[in-house]
Amino acid sequence: MCCHGDALVQRVCQLYEQISSLESLKPSQDVNTLFTQLVLTCMPPNPIDVTKLCRSVQDIRSNLIRLCGEAEGLLESHFSTILGSYENPLQHFDIFPYYSNYLNLSKLEHSILTQHFPHVPSKIAFVGSGPLPLTSIVLASKHLTTTSFHNYDIDPLANSKALGLVASDPDLSKRMVFHTTDIMDVTSDLKEYEVVFLAALVGMDRSAKVKIIEHLAENMNPGAILMLRSAHGARAFLYPVIDPCDDLIGFEVLSVFHPTDEVINSVVIARRSSYALPAGIHSSPLDQKSGFNVGSVKLPNKCCSEVEAFNPLNHGNNMIEELVFDQEQLS
Repeated sequence: MCCHGDALVQRVCQLYEQISSLESLKPSQDVNTLFTQLVLTCMPPNPIDVTKLCRSVQDIRSNLIRLCGEAEGLLESHFSTILGSYENPLQHFDIFPYYSNYLNLSKLEHSILTQHFPHVPSKIAFVGSGPLPLTSIVLASKHLTTTSFHNYDIDPLANSKALGLVASDPDLSKRMVFHTTDIMDVTSDLKEYEVVFLAALVGMDRSAKVKIIEHLAENMNPGAILMLRSAHGARAFLYPVIDPCDDLIGFEVLSVFHPTDEVINSVVIARRSSYALPAGIHSSPLDQKSGFNVGSVKLPNKCCSEVEAFNPLNHGNNMIEELVFDQEQLS
């Protein structure tokens, strides 16, 4: 498919060239301006399917997602350092420019979670929490006020900064735990969590993310909930996409929500099923489509239907795609 004539693609490619030519992605006027332009370009609803783009644009998209991830990490580290200089960091989170987005995203995710998991979880894991673990902090302080949050990140400096943000709070300092480890090395401990959140930028490409999801399926308890962040339409130039029909082996997908407001990420909620992938067996979506035997795994063969649903944030005109499995289609 030749796609360079598309106005959106042209603009994204133009911004990619400018961003990739920057000497540094650390917060600065140029960096902030270019990434703001990129987000505003990709935010409006657009029917574009990034999987059908030509190879050159696919490569640009992959590189752009990595650049966005690097810039996001540097931005969060920068503001975590500033916040850590305050006596009570939690009282100053509004200095972070995207704090309101995290408030809305956390509210959305909590709303979706309570629809499918009515009990208050005692322990939640957040994989890829970073130096500014806003989701965990917002959920713990505003929505799940008795739940313990175990935050996983492979960067010891990120965890050190994150710990410093909650250390002065008598409540959160007891309920927020930080683990410096690769989630692929965590096995039996995953059975302790009723809910696991997987950050959007954990697994920067599809194959890496699928391996992580398979690892979670092998080690989470049946019935446990997996919350994932994805992207839809032009927003897929900013974040990796999860294909709920192919990428969630060992999970029953409960629903998928694609916001069209300032919340950029789509939200996928899935339940660890009783037919999870057996330990040690790995298969890619290509293996499934070509008939590769994945052991005792049973996969739904009817994926989804699009419906118009209420907006959990404001009951406005936000179009949300909900993915529903027909149980009779499980084979």
